[in-house]
Amino acid sequence: MITLLHNPRCSKSRQALALLEERGVDVTVRRYLDTPLDGAELRALLSRLTAEPRALVRSSEAEWKALGADADDPDQVVDAIVAHPKIMQRPIADDGSRAIIGRPPEDILALLD
Repeated sequence: MITLLHNPRCSKSRQALALLEERGVDVTVRRYLDTPLDGAELRALLSRLTAEPRALVRSSEAEWKALGADADDPDQVVDAIVAHPKIMQRPIADDGSRAIIGRPPEDILALLD
């Protein structure tokens, strides 16, 4: 089972979902803007990511820039995303053991190996 942290307005997120569905993967879609992750969920997600905390942030978003937070500090990244869920990078595929940011969307296919 793969959970896709998804924003249906994002083309990369839609592409990632389509890739998983085309392969018949059992996917749970979580619209993280409608049901944001809490601090504990984000910390657990960070521990499963194959990237540094800064990769979890959409650094071009005005909310992130206004915070002046340290993108290398996991606590500041988590607090920022809890306060402003839209600054979280997307899509993210998570199988419970590993999580991968789908930039490009094809990267998430590594979870199928």
